[in-house]
Amino acid sequence: MRNQPKYHFFKNTTYALKGLRDIIAHETSFRLELILVLFLTPVLFFIPLELSYKLLMFIALMGMPIAEAMNSAIERVTDLVTLEYHEMAGRAKDAGSAVVFLSIVVFVVVWFFSLLKAYM
Repeated sequence: MRNQPKYHFFKNTTYALKGLRDIIAHETSFRLELILVLFLTPVLFFIPLELSYKLLMFIALMGMPIAEAMNSAIERVTDLVTLEYHEMAGRAKDAGSAVVFLSIVVFVVVWFFSLLKAYM
């Protein structure tokens, strides 16, 4: 038997918002990425590109906080299982960090080439 209640859209939304508040409260990297999202999203409206480019840029931008949230979840579950050093725990945390790193690379590449197209 599963250890969770039956699915309810509104109740699950409250769980998601609770998790979002918790990540904002406890994760500095997530807060920095959220500030970047809040700053760069309005900038998209002023970049002279087609909508498809702007959507791609927005998706690349949102990939960073999404990856950071996933990394935080991996780190928390790993710490819940063991606070002692274990090679597999370290590898799990490193894999989560790699997801964040790759999302940042995607963001930089997409924004660089999109801005290059817009202003060249």
